[in-house]
Amino acid sequence: MLCTILIEGLVYGIMVTGLFCSYRVLNFCDMTVDGSFPLGAAVLAECLVHGLPTSLALLIAFCAGIAAGIITSTIYAKLRIPDLLAGILTMTMLYSVNLRVMENKANISLLRVPTLFSNITDFMYDKFPSIENPEWGIVVFLIIFVLILKALLDLFFHTDMGLTMGALGANPQLVISQGVNPTVLRTIGICFGNGLSAVAGAFAAMYSGFADIGMGSGIVVSGLASLMLGEFVLRSNKIGLQTLRVLIGSCIYRALMILIRNYGRYVRITPNDLKLMTGILIIICLAVTRFDLINRIKNREAKK
Repeated sequence: MLCTILIEGLVYGIMVTGLFCSYRVLNFCDMTVDGSFPLGAAVLAECLVHGLPTSLALLIAFCAGIAAGIITSTIYAKLRIPDLLAGILTMTMLYSVNLRVMENKANISLLRVPTLFSNITDFMYDKFPSIENPEWGIVVFLIIFVLILKALLDLFFHTDMGLTMGALGANPQLVISQGVNPTVLRTIGICFGNGLSAVAGAFAAMYSGFADIGMGSGIVVSGLASLMLGEFVLRSNKIGLQTLRVLIGSCIYRALMILIRNYGRYVRITPNDLKLMTGILIIICLAVTRFDLINRIKNREAKK
């Protein structure tokens, strides 16, 4: 179970990292992720079925996510449509696009197609025949991949562009007064976030063994739950700890969902209740955060 928790936590943690860039850094409510996540899975599946190498398929999936982000940013900036509605429009359009990418199939199986994860498990079988679960090789790969991604993100947010992007989410007028084009900066952040979401979808397709048109249903809600859980567990203003708590929150959320799936029957909870549990979890996190904020304000006023 621990292996499954780590794999799912790290795979979906890549998606939550993209949500962190849009929701927390840019303060942009981006619903495009519900469409870009299955887009990455669909693109990767089609590329692998047609014989392309996995590395190239992942790169194409990342570029497809970037294209989805460009559409959302263009709708928001050029047509003056609110960010939430712009993301919903792109997400809705991507449903048809994903079906087109998968050649009008709702599901593409990857069980007979060599993938990066299947190659890793085959390698573990050959080199370490005594190991009980060869999926630990996937865990090692994902840890290395996620740590490299986190290090690059930390370095970026310490550059001038990264600091300006953070300032754009907190105070757009300040960025505009400094002569920076907020549209370009916002587009970069949105595109990067959706690119990461598409890569996460590609990894999820390789792990589950199929790409499905419904893979993105509710993915934003689960990502926000992971984001809030991480913020509840680890509170800090340092960017390194903020990116770390994203991954921690994702692993905690996936652990809770797996526990509910496996042992929820003992308390009369079925897998059909997972979305209900996710919504309740978000409400609890928001309520606890709100009460904590109120208590902090009261304590400051009492000290004054």
